[in-house]
Amino acid sequence: MEQIRLHVADLVHLLPELSLVATAIILSLLDLVLPNRLSRSIIGWLTLVGIAISAIFVVMQLNPEEAIGLLNNSYRVDDFSNLLKLFTLLGTGFVVLMSLGFIKEEAIPHVGEYYYFYLPAALGAMIMSSSGDLITLYVGLELLSITSYLLVAMKKKDNKSNEGAFKYLVMGGISSAIILYGMSFLYGMVGSSNLSQIGAALPSLVTAYEPLLYVAFFMLLAGFGFKIAAAPFHSWAPDVYQGAPTPVTAFLAVVSKGAGFAILFRVFYVLFGFSSFENSSFQSDVFLAISVMAAIAMVTGNFIALKQTNMKRLLAYSGIANAGYLLVPIGTYFSGTHYANFSEFIFYLIAYLFMNIGAFAVLMIIEQAEGHTEAKGFGGLYYRAPITAVAMVLIVLSLAGIPLSGGFFGKLYIILGTMQTQHYWLGGLMIATSVVSFYYYFGIVRQMFMRSDYEPAEIKVSIPLGITVWLCALISVALGVVPHLVLKGIEAIFTLTKDFLIM
Repeated sequence: MEQIRLHVADLVHLLPELSLVATAIILSLLDLVLPNRLSRSIIGWLTLVGIAISAIFVVMQLNPEEAIGLLNNSYRVDDFSNLLKLFTLLGTGFVVLMSLGFIKEEAIPHVGEYYYFYLPAALGAMIMSSSGDLITLYVGLELLSITSYLLVAMKKKDNKSNEGAFKYLVMGGISSAIILYGMSFLYGMVGSSNLSQIGAALPSLVTAYEPLLYVAFFMLLAGFGFKIAAAPFHSWAPDVYQGAPTPVTAFLAVVSKGAGFAILFRVFYVLFGFSSFENSSFQSDVFLAISVMAAIAMVTGNFIALKQTNMKRLLAYSGIANAGYLLVPIGTYFSGTHYANFSEFIFYLIAYLFMNIGAFAVLMIIEQAEGHTEAKGFGGLYYRAPITAVAMVLIVLSLAGIPLSGGFFGKLYIILGTMQTQHYWLGGLMIATSVVSFYYYFGIVRQMFMRSDYEPAEIKVSIPLGITVWLCALISVALGVVPHLVLKGIEAIFTLTKDFLIM
């Protein structure tokens, strides 16, 4: 058997990941020796430095002449993974920045741990983005999941946090087992865990093993459906989002969800998308099932969000609906007239990052002032903190998909792509559910501008939170002003044949 080795020269391609590992080790040692009060701020800022260094290394690897496959293509360094790594690091950086000055020792006893736990979580997401093998994929998935369980449980004295962490642990463990079981079927049929090898072998096995292929696919879909909080696998999200510290909730809603989509996109396209399954409806059934799950998520998330009074739960259901929107470019597949699925997907994912991080940052400002995360806390915000209220309006416009916002063009590109591939029912449903979302999104605006019976609690905006809110608001608007430049930039970097394991 040929030995597969990682050479010293290959470590250059792993600098983004290795820098996160090194930073996490250094900070964990610093946390042991520094006084608690001092470590609280220093470790937070050093975590941001580690994330920035990792992002610089990723940028240096953008747009290589050819994709790099390490360990027999088990680990891929290509522009698919590079773009999603930048997404992961940007989202994690914003979450850490928001936490500075917000996380208090009274609520979270070990503040240093809170900050550097984000580094292995981001590392797990980055491993998932680069995975070209089922084993590598599972290692990254579990690293992200286990660290996320710990982050959710950081508020040790809070019953809701403990309840949310327990539910997340149990249901996350079940979903991981389902994914692993689905992977075992694929490995048993092909005798390899390498994604490209499995994808190349499956068409010749479809006649003999078609029932097992369906079982494997639906197990993977169910497991990944949990990770991205898409209905009908979403029941954990509202309770976990409500119980977790608010910055952790933002991390789960953006970074963890994005990592789930990264691996779902790569796995389903490489395994089931680029091969020809002749004399079988298996391939069309795969993408129909993804489209149906997208539809269920859009309907479930938007309609249940209508009756939510807690902002964390409302944003949880908003995230479920957005999971449906992000599934649409995966489910519509390629056609002779449309092949920009990934560009549409990543554009909306970028818009999703800024509008959700911004919304959670404003919620943290309200939580500091009011002591709770109920929607009524936004009452009269325009009269108490007008600048923050204006920024929140810009973020809400993007969330709702109003013209000249990043959210609008993100949805528009996906809808146009859906229509080009003749999935008219899915495009129509996306439009209809987006209209439904106007009710609860503009309910937030109504609270800020039209309520007169609010409690006049003092609003203090810390510098990190203020920077986060306005950066997210302005970038959300910028994405709506020059969307074509962003889309062209993505298309200039990403190449389907180079970056997507096509054999």
